[in-house]
Amino acid sequence: MKPTVNTRTTRPPERQYYSVPQAARIFGISPVSLYRAINAGEFPAVRIRARVFVPMRAVNEMTEAAVANQSVIDAADYVPEAAA
Repeated sequence: MKPTVNTRTTRPPERQYYSVPQAARIFGISPVSLYRAINAGEFPAVRIRARVFVPMRAVNEMTEAAVANQSVIDAADYVPEAAA
């Protein structure tokens, strides 16, 4: 009798964050500019010790709002007031 082999693959969890350089590339700006906006409370981000991550959801919501409204949106509007 042949041993059975588990052929099911485990899918890695879906990514929910961009690194700052990745998010900066999406917006066509330098990582330094994005770090400055984050540190000024003008762009949503998650800080874990020295690492900073940009939520994919925030990027997607900003993009959808700009397209839906056919206008320029301000990233600072996506930062909770307590954080700003």
